[in-house]
Amino acid sequence: MALGGGMEGRGRLVSSQGEKMENQSPPLNRIKIAIDGPAGAGKSTLARLLGGKLGIPYIDTGAIYRALALKAFRMGISEDDEENLAKLAKELKIEFKRDDRGMRVYLDGEDVSEAIRTPEITRLSSPVSKHPKVREALLELQRKLAENGGVMEGRDIGTVILPDADVKIFLTASTKVRAMRRYLELKEKGYEVNLEDLEREIEERDRRDSTRSIAPLRMAEDAILLNTDNLTIEEMVEEALRVIREKCGIG
Repeated sequence: MALGGGMEGRGRLVSSQGEKMENQSPPLNRIKIAIDGPAGAGKSTLARLLGGKLGIPYIDTGAIYRALALKAFRMGISEDDEENLAKLAKELKIEFKRDDRGMRVYLDGEDVSEAIRTPEITRLSSPVSKHPKVREALLELQRKLAENGGVMEGRDIGTVILPDADVKIFLTASTKVRAMRRYLELKEKGYEVNLEDLEREIEERDRRDSTRSIAPLRMAEDAILLNTDNLTIEEMVEEALRVIREKCGIG
């Protein structure tokens, strides 16, 4: 299954500083892997598959912000109300549970795995996450989820949440490819969407995420850059596993 197509060249894998990676050997079940990148680059897919292959937890931080956005939406709290959003974040009760459908997200005991992926909640999650007090409120929760190892994906994992991660990967892809992925995903779920609108939304989200004052989207200095424009899922995972093997000394 291809992650993207129609672009020249294959996926590119480079170090952000071009330096040779130093081998480290943390216990396999305690490896911390940080995956960052813009929306639609393939972070969730990669993190989920790596977690399964390595036998470590997959921690979807985006789902945490989506769950907060969903709860705020249900309670009628504005996306601009930083004080009440931060209070809500401190009280957030979220769990990740695996069943035969994969990893499920529970908010206050309710399975919200589908509810947090609707277009409306997707749109709300970015402005909700921009507030400094909200991000501060959720910082320790995210670190605690990964304290015993795991693969965590988001936009500031390698720079803020897990700066001590054993492996840092920054995924990227063109706006057009990311919009097409989102379009196909929503169409498959029965939503009527416009590809050009999705592309504009992604461009706007990129702008917000990269220019916010607190924990902006940026590549960690010691991260490895992986472009997924023309990589299949299998190729993307294999490239990531190669980086992990080299970095952590896994045979």
